[in-house]
Amino acid sequence: MKTCLKNVCGLITFISLLDYSFSRRLQLPWCHGVTQDLQHHVLGLSQVTYSGEQDSMASKDPGGFLQQLRQVVGRMGSGPRGVGLGVKLLVGAGALAYGVKEATYTVEGGQRAIVFSRIGGMQMDTVLAEGLHFRIPWFQYPIIYDIRARPRKISSLTGSKDLQMVNIGLRVLSRPIASQLPIMYQQLGKDYDERVLPSIVNEVLKSVVAKFNASQLITQRAQVSLLIRRDLIERAKDFNIILDDVAITELSFSKEYTAAVEAKQVAQQEAQRAQFYVEKAKQDQRQKIIQAEGEAEAAKMLGQAVTKNPGYLKLRRIRAAQNIAKTVAASQNKVYLSADSLVLNLQDSSFDNLSLGK
Repeated sequence: MKTCLKNVCGLITFISLLDYSFSRRLQLPWCHGVTQDLQHHVLGLSQVTYSGEQDSMASKDPGGFLQQLRQVVGRMGSGPRGVGLGVKLLVGAGALAYGVKEATYTVEGGQRAIVFSRIGGMQMDTVLAEGLHFRIPWFQYPIIYDIRARPRKISSLTGSKDLQMVNIGLRVLSRPIASQLPIMYQQLGKDYDERVLPSIVNEVLKSVVAKFNASQLITQRAQVSLLIRRDLIERAKDFNIILDDVAITELSFSKEYTAAVEAKQVAQQEAQRAQFYVEKAKQDQRQKIIQAEGEAEAAKMLGQAVTKNPGYLKLRRIRAAQNIAKTVAASQNKVYLSADSLVLNLQDSSFDNLSLGK
């Protein structure tokens, strides 16, 4: 009985302090009087309770004690009504705010939501779009997916048709099919890209690269990229995944093969250089032959012209004399030479005889 009365007193004290704190915040003028009244009631109840330590509990009337407790509670209830009502309103508002928070959720832009129920399980025909949505707290909870395309880089080491090891890196833009999100969650979960993309990329790369030689992977890179893209998009559809873009970002070979390719390229360049020199020599030889043939033909034609027309040789000699005279006249040195040395004996009779072919 003593323990019960102590608990009742503690409860009454807590309520009085709560009402007092609320009254101070609202700045009510009668809060001090209410607090004194509550303290008086609690003090009276405590005196009644602990007076039993001197007298025997058997001599006390239980009915009288309960009657006195009812009077104390009644006096508390007869105080200002605003205090208790305010506490109730605060508790009610807090409960309402918590309920609204738990019953609503927002799907952001570029996202979709599916609903799981603790009673019926996954709702297969429900895919919620962007915006505010409602749920039953504890019984339903949303699972939100990001349906925007996300980039992912995947590298794979595989072999070519001529048994050369090739390291290929791909950049893949993937996103889920929004209408198939419930099935995807049941089969793959939210980390679908981690579970699916590495395996199917390795599978497709190995099958495509095995169709080409190492050199063809470089020279026919566009065709290789097209085949990888086509096969990978078809394979991803089996898992309800859309691939917006597939691009080869890296294509490298082993060190030994790279060194062999470089040596081969150097040898080809040397062979091309030697072939160039041979062709150049042949062209020079042809040029000299053609030039010699031209000079011989010119001499032959000149001889025929002189034979047929002796005046042609006289004309050539006159032009040569003119050129020599111009050169000597323009020179700063004074030169004394005979006319025969300068081919200027144009008035000589021998010149006329030469022109007549005598």
